[in-house]
Amino acid sequence: MNTEESKPTPLTAVHERLGASFTDFGGWWMPLRYGSDVAEHKAVRESAGIFDLSHMGEISVTGPDAGAFLDHALVGRLSAIEVGKAKYSLLCNEQGGVIDDLITYRLGADDFLVVPNAANTPAALAALRERTTGFDGEVFDVTIEDRTAATALIAVQGPASEAILLEVVAPESTDAVTSLRYYAIVDVVVNTPSGELPVKFARTGYTGEDGFEIYVDAQDDDGAAERLWTVLESAGQAHGLVPCGLASRDSLRLEAGMPLHGHELSEQIDPYSAGLGMVVALKSKEAFVGRDALAQIKENGPARKLVGLANDTKRAARPGYTVLHNGEPVGEVTSGAPSPTLGHAIALAFVSPDLTEPGTELEVDLRGKPTAFRVVELPFYKRAR
Repeated sequence: MNTEESKPTPLTAVHERLGASFTDFGGWWMPLRYGSDVAEHKAVRESAGIFDLSHMGEISVTGPDAGAFLDHALVGRLSAIEVGKAKYSLLCNEQGGVIDDLITYRLGADDFLVVPNAANTPAALAALRERTTGFDGEVFDVTIEDRTAATALIAVQGPASEAILLEVVAPESTDAVTSLRYYAIVDVVVNTPSGELPVKFARTGYTGEDGFEIYVDAQDDDGAAERLWTVLESAGQAHGLVPCGLASRDSLRLEAGMPLHGHELSEQIDPYSAGLGMVVALKSKEAFVGRDALAQIKENGPARKLVGLANDTKRAARPGYTVLHNGEPVGEVTSGAPSPTLGHAIALAFVSPDLTEPGTELEVDLRGKPTAFRVVELPFYKRAR
């Protein structure tokens, strides 16, 4: 195992026993796949997959000013979140570029959990700490704590995910699972062979399927994550649950049209270019970091916009490939792959704003060969409700 440069998760030994292929991702030593990328992808679409997401960051924001502080620091109105609910938002710089996209859970009146992406956790943590001082010099009464190393995160995603979780929770937690809505979080108890294990179930995910992300304390009980994985894996056998790596996670999120930081989002990419203008609370907040720049971008319109591209073959457009219109460069692919679910190639790309209408015929330069693609509506795949 490459631990000299990459950090192991609390589940690294489990992945090794399962025969995973590993890669460095955001400074973490993560399972890329256990066997077939496509088989793992299809398991999530048809039954369920289990993922180790312990590389994701967890930042605790608490204190009397926690809601007001997050309203200042992020582009959304986080103070409006109800206890037990979650909200997707963006952490932007002064120029409107996206430092990170993240989910924030409200655990209590003055208690929030902010979940940034793995590689961006240091930058998100630094930005939040810097923003504890407001525009007028007033210091927000908040405490910011990095809980990443103390937290393990496991996701169970797919149509069978609820049924699997109902098999592992204590009887008193059954109603909490079945009544949990999308973008909500609840404390539950999981039964393990060595006793009850308190965890948090969040009905969130990055696959386009129904599913849960499960937070467990990995500091006070350093074996908790492995015990949780084991009981989930055991309960999931009858439901077709399989372990899934980062490769299938990426193809799943691409089909669902979900952005990946470093591809569809970055500090040089603003929310309006990325199709995320709806999360920017210009109407309900008079001041937050990046507001002036974002208001200007919205008024003028972004110089490029993110679109979905598809063709009728499996010849994939990869990140960095040039998008063409009438032989002239008009954009660049940010993510692309053959879609295991749809059976043809799909891609996300930034193009000129006048070329975003679904049905617009474009080409992508696939290693010197212009290949036909068309603009399609996002997401590429939407599960049946």
